[in-house]
Parts: sequence; structure tokens; C-alpha cells
Amino acid sequence: MSITLQGFRRTTGQRSERTTIEETRTDKIFLLGVKIMLWIALILVALPLIYIVANSFSSPSAVSAGRVLLWPIEPSLKAYREAFSDPLIMKGYLNSFIYAIGGTFISVTLTIAIAYPLSRRTFFGRNVIMSVLIFTMLFSGGLIPTYLVVQDLGLLNTRWAMVIPSAIGVWQVIIARTFFRSTIPDELYEAATIDGASDLRFLWSVVLPLSKPVIAVIALMYAIFQWNSYFDALIYLKDPGLYPLQIVLRNVLILNQYGGAGAQNLAQQLEQQQLANVLKYALIVISSLPVLLIYPFVARHFTKGVMVGAVKG
Repeated sequence: MSITLQGFRRTTGQRSERTTIEETRTDKIFLLGVKIMLWIALILVALPLIYIVANSFSSPSAVSAGRVLLWPIEPSLKAYREAFSDPLIMKGYLNSFIYAIGGTFISVTLTIAIAYPLSRRTFFGRNVIMSVLIFTMLFSGGLIPTYLVVQDLGLLNTRWAMVIPSAIGVWQVIIARTFFRSTIPDELYEAATIDGASDLRFLWSVVLPLSKPVIAVIALMYAIFQWNSYFDALIYLKDPGLYPLQIVLRNVLILNQYGGAGAQNLAQQLEQQQLANVLKYALIVISSLPVLLIYPFVARHFTKGVMVGAVKG
């Protein structure tokens, strides 16, 4: 029987290798259109990035004169040296890392703690709880009530104000719940229960190792959200020592506030203004770099986790 099956598989594999699908003229035109659209999208995304990087590595005078396009003019690292030597910028960089790492850990932990029980069909009231969660995603109390709650909890002007109010995302809970429901079968839970495993032991030893794709997805979502979060800091934080990098970047880009050495005459003011102009581009590169470095490590899990967590179930 095994020899016959092996021969059948071998024959089937040879037939599938010989079989080729002929592309019709319509298919070729469609694929050509898709490729053209993808190339256009790539150019639209890449050109601004190249422009920003080229300006960040150019001299302040060249940037202020508008001579930089897609290649650095009079290459210089002055903007990066100035950025990394400014204590306020480095403090904001450190704060952003604290908020991103700590907030992501808290958010992922709470999301799994909510999503896994909701994925079990034996959990009483799971539909009611899920309906309440979805309601909060569609309707919120508003900015002022949220601010009053944060104030009453004593979180104003503390690091907790950056991670607690936005700790749980309903969309991430839905993705994780659907993933658990479609990936972790009830038979596996029953087998673990027979072996004497508790719910926490089953979650830690079985569910989490099998859920690496969805954990990577929601962790990346929370990390990007925390890293780019600036509105919460603008509302809840007053101490400049607690500002994330995005607030510092806002002060440089929008308010044109740069805490360099005070200018005493017109020449120094002009030099300071030119440095602020190139510093804007350097800060954009610096603030975007961590996300660009993290994404390749979770990219292989990203598509799988999103598709399984959002489509199945």
C-alpha cells in the first residue's frame, strides 16, 4: 500500500510539474497594469524618503538655499552631531523608547489576557463582553471626560499617562481572539486538562508558543502606535523631561523651537536658523529609524498573523 501511494504521489508530482497555466492576453494586460501601479506607488513613497535623507546629510547652507534634491550637497554630519549632542533631543529619544517598550509589553499582556478567554466557547458572557468592547471602539466618551478620568487617577504629568489610557486596542483584541479561536482547537485544551494542566499553564506552555505570529503582529502595531504617539503627551504631560521624541520633533518642525546656543547677533541667528532647517530632516530620519529596523524581523509573521487573525473564524 505504501509503495502504491508513493508511486501515485510521484506520478502526480510529475504531472503537476509538467502542467503550466497559459496566461491570456487579458491576464497579461492586468498584470502589466498592476506592476505599473506598484512602481508608481514605490516611486511616490521612495522619493520623499530619499529627499529627506539627502537633506539630512547636506550642509545647512545648501539646505537653506534649496539646492538639495535627491543627493546630498556638501555632505555633512553636523545635523546628526547637533541632534545627538542636544540633551533635550536625547532625553526625548530615551523617553520614546521607554514608552514604546513598556507600553507594548503592557498592551500585549492585557490584549492576550482579554482575547484568550473570549476565544473559548465555554467562557460565560463572552458575547456580551465582546459587544461592549466593540461599542467602545465605535463610541468614546470624548477628550474632556478622558482627561478628567486620567486626572482623577493621578496620572497627569507621569509616564503612566502615556501607556495606561491607550493600553488596549479593540482591533488588536479582535485579531488575537480570532487567531486563538481558529488556531487553538478545543481538543488540545481537553488533552492538556486531562494531563492536569491549569488554564494559566495551558496558556503559557501551549497557547503562547503557537501564537508567535499574532503576538508579533499586535506587538508591532502597539510599538508603532506608542512610538508615534504625540497627542497624549501634548495633553497629559507638562514636564519637558517626560516629552517623547515626537513632541521634540513637533517643536522643531512646527514651532521652530530649537534649544541650541543663544544667538547674539544677526549672523549667529542666520546660522542657527540654517541649522534648525537641516535639523528637521535629521530628526525625521532619527525618529523613523527604529521602526524601519524592527519591521524586517517581524515581517515574516506579519502577513500570516493578520490574515489568520482577521479572515478565519
